[in-house]
Amino acid sequence: MNEIILSSAAMPVVCACDFLAAYEPFYHIDRVLDFNDLLYVVEGTMYVSEDGVDYEINEGELLFLKHHVRHYGVKETRRGTKWYYAHFFLDEPSGETPRFEPDSTPLVLNQPLRAYEVLPKKLSGLKNGYIERRFAELVDYCRSGDELKRMRINGMFYSFLADIALVNYMDKNDCSVSRRIRGWLEKHYAEPFSAEKLEKEFFLSYKRMAAVFKQEYNVTMQQYHNTKRMQTASYLLRTTLLPIGEIAGRLGFEDKLYFSRCFRAYSGMSPKEYRHSAKSDY
Repeated sequence: MNEIILSSAAMPVVCACDFLAAYEPFYHIDRVLDFNDLLYVVEGTMYVSEDGVDYEINEGELLFLKHHVRHYGVKETRRGTKWYYAHFFLDEPSGETPRFEPDSTPLVLNQPLRAYEVLPKKLSGLKNGYIERRFAELVDYCRSGDELKRMRINGMFYSFLADIALVNYMDKNDCSVSRRIRGWLEKHYAEPFSAEKLEKEFFLSYKRMAAVFKQEYNVTMQQYHNTKRMQTASYLLRTTLLPIGEIAGRLGFEDKLYFSRCFRAYSGMSPKEYRHSAKSDY
């Protein structure tokens, strides 16, 4: 399968990183490269064959091509196709590569990668997500005039590859993405809802996360987050003497009146009315 392996003991060396758009139809050039090639299609579809295996790379998909392997095109890529690419060297680890068994270790997002990670040959579902933005940032930085660019870019690219490896692991892990999102929302209920934070945490596009979450729980992520906040507000109103403004602040609301509107929409009563009605319980 011509796998590319990311090792904690080897830093990639980037030799090119840029964005291209096809101004006319073309067939991928027939060549054998000394370096690895990472392609990410932003718009359109690319067609590349590697050592007899044909790949179709659509919008929001990436593909790794391995060095010293023949690459060529057997199908025409259309005019207007746009893509990011990175050419890089990466030393292969010596000896047998330890294989990770997904069932043996639970996913911990803050856990560092293991000594060796097999990068995915192809990865989908990245359109407008974190990985796409990271690639765009890398390209912008490569075009910058930073005098220390050559020293910094390899570390930035290693971090980018590690993010790709983590996305691949999450896709294969048995624990559903929606359950992990639910856990994160429950942990961060006392903060304003943020699609950007979710994308950074899970390395997936908000659109994709929203779809899988709604499918499993039949509510949107924002609705789930708001319900958790209102449930907590109800508890604090019943069990504490905290001022309503302080309760709103604890739940991430900067505007007390906005909090009151949200609470009324949830419970049918204002916070003050709800607190008064709770007296009937004692």
